[in-house]
Amino acid sequence: MAGQMQRYEYKVVPSPARGEKARGLKTTGERFAHALTLLMNEMARDGWEYLRADTLPCEERTGLTSRSTTYQNLLVFRRVAAETAALDLPKALAPPVERPADPPVPQAAAATPRPEVAAPVSQDRVSQDRLPAEAPDAAAPRPAPELSVNAPLGEAPRLDSAPEAGRAPKLGPAD
Repeated sequence: MAGQMQRYEYKVVPSPARGEKARGLKTTGERFAHALTLLMNEMARDGWEYLRADTLPCEERTGLTSRSTTYQNLLVFRRVAAETAALDLPKALAPPVERPADPPVPQAAAATPRPEVAAPVSQDRVSQDRLPAEAPDAAAPRPAPELSVNAPLGEAPRLDSAPEAGRAPKLGPAD
């Protein structure tokens, strides 16, 4: 993996061992939650995003020759690495790229006929003559179009109207 830039940097800190006193907080749980809130907000001010909490074994010396294993509660934070942020930030702040407008659609092609809606069918008896006939090629599955997740920055995906009833709309970058 030589040559690849690390996207995130991580910081692991011990979880608070006890709660912080504050006005209106009476229970141990409330005080502990307050201590966690203070720690997480302090880390967030420096750009660190909380990722997860872990409990990991840690071997400690007890006495001159013996060792014992304790378990430490740790909080894991991450943020975008400085090198990555320096490269990505100018792209994120750049104005969106303007694309030429699509040509207008003729009115005759824009108006699609609406399918007739049949009256509700009772669950007791369903007769074949009341069900809509399916197109012969409707049973054969068609491959889904490829979706692109590499839309230009500043553009959100948009949904086109469905090409025909019962089909999913196409996804693509916003106009």
